[in-house]
Amino acid sequence: MELTKAQRRLFDAAIEVFAEHGYGGTRTRDIAAKADRSPAAVYVHHSSKEELLFAISERTQRSALAHLQGVYDAHSDPVGRVHAMVMEFSLWHLENIQAARVTQYEMHALTPEHRAVVIAQRREFHRLMRTALEAGIRAGAFEVADLHRTTHSLLALGIDLIRWFDPGVDPDKVSIARHNADLAIRMISSLSPSAAHPGRN
Repeated sequence: MELTKAQRRLFDAAIEVFAEHGYGGTRTRDIAAKADRSPAAVYVHHSSKEELLFAISERTQRSALAHLQGVYDAHSDPVGRVHAMVMEFSLWHLENIQAARVTQYEMHALTPEHRAVVIAQRREFHRLMRTALEAGIRAGAFEVADLHRTTHSLLALGIDLIRWFDPGVDPDKVSIARHNADLAIRMISSLSPSAAHPGRN
């Protein structure tokens, strides 16, 4: 469901404040002020600060998963598919870095019920990447000793960008994402990166 203009303004403000001060250091009035709204405005759409954090986390991960699924569906070649998945997953994190940071770093503040939803979404990322790797193994394109750990490692290439990416040091997001994708192919295959088909030029 698309957010209304007011909801988007509130979401963007909450992401910015959570990213800057952390969940524990943020008050609902801080979010309202950033959105140029009254403190009561937060509670029009969300019953609590935690519910707003959950809404951000769930929506952020749903967006990333839909993006990854779209890349998966767009490729049939196993090597090109994994290359594109790692590249686009990396680029998604670079282009949504504040929301991704909030989702990753503030999950501890969610209720057990809400945390379970976010964890279930993360399992879907793992399932999709694992399925792509399995197709490559069956085709003889990949050599993977530990499928479970390798799946985590490939996803981590994108997720870890939220920790170290600094646009002041290296602003070329596409180049960084392609580097991750090339590295992924080197990790799992004897093929050269040029054998893959990057999703972006």
